[in-house]
Amino acid sequence: MTVHLFVYGTLMRRARHPMAAMLAANADFVGEGRYAGRLYMISHYPGVVPSTMAGDVVFGDVYVLRHPSRLLRRLDVYEGSGPLSQKPVQYVRRLQTIALGDGKTLEAFVYVYNRPIAGLTRIRSGRFLRP
Repeated sequence: MTVHLFVYGTLMRRARHPMAAMLAANADFVGEGRYAGRLYMISHYPGVVPSTMAGDVVFGDVYVLRHPSRLLRRLDVYEGSGPLSQKPVQYVRRLQTIALGDGKTLEAFVYVYNRPIAGLTRIRSGRFLRP
């Protein structure tokens, strides 16, 4: 079974973060994707929440995971959604619909922000990293 992951912050290829390098070493880059959501600055990293409003789009990278269960366990810990994470967990991993550049869609795991967004700054461009 093919397992996809959509990343929009510190795990993106251009983020130059050690966990982004770990992901790239254990997954195959599919292409850029778009998610129907709103992006917020949490700290030095972003969080996404789903949206049904037209124009609310978050941009990121789509990967196919080579060893999904092992890799997702590591990413769950990194994203604050592992079994030992403080409750409520910071992110929840959910299967969501992602649009690719060619117009096709696929289901991919997305780490969705799971805490209140009141007072957080919205990233209206939908891009954590500037192109």
